[in-house]
Amino acid sequence: MSFVSPVQLCMNNIRIEPLDFSHETGLIEACKDGELWKLTITSTPHFTQVKEYIELAQKQRQEGSRFAFVVIDETSGKILGTTSYHDILASVKRVEIGYTWYAQSVQRTHVNTTCKLLLMKHAFETLQCNVVGLRTDIFNFKSQKAIERLGAKRDGIIRGDALRKDGTVRDTVMYSITVGEWANVHAHLLDLLSKYQ
Repeated sequence: MSFVSPVQLCMNNIRIEPLDFSHETGLIEACKDGELWKLTITSTPHFTQVKEYIELAQKQRQEGSRFAFVVIDETSGKILGTTSYHDILASVKRVEIGYTWYAQSVQRTHVNTTCKLLLMKHAFETLQCNVVGLRTDIFNFKSQKAIERLGAKRDGIIRGDALRKDGTVRDTVMYSITVGEWANVHAHLLDLLSKYQ
């Protein structure tokens, strides 16, 4: 059995479930909301390449390196975006949360905080992870601010780490939360979410 197994997580009218091809049309619409593919510093595909995006996620799931989820509004059934566990290291009980993007209309709402809380809670309390990591492009200042707002600690920068969609080489800012920090981060996230109500 793989370290990360299929699971459905729910909170605040948000449902996270394993990404599959039944979500393709909804994910295309989420991608079009804000023309997210134009952002070279994110993993968002062009709306015409969502099928290939899902195919890659399925392949990575079979390899055990990534487990992609779709994010759904439970009331409307609308697909809001996607997020993943990735760089899964079962031997040291570490996962990272990333490949995250949402329709522009739900950015700066409770959606990202809710999803991070659900995924961290599952990682620390069910998967018994020691560390949950997050990473972002050195030029994605919006993402860095969002990650720091969650309570993650900045570990450092990996230089020349990956290719952007435009072919340039990026530096990656690494963050993490340890199991010893989880109780405080959990309380902090609940406090943040209480402000949206």
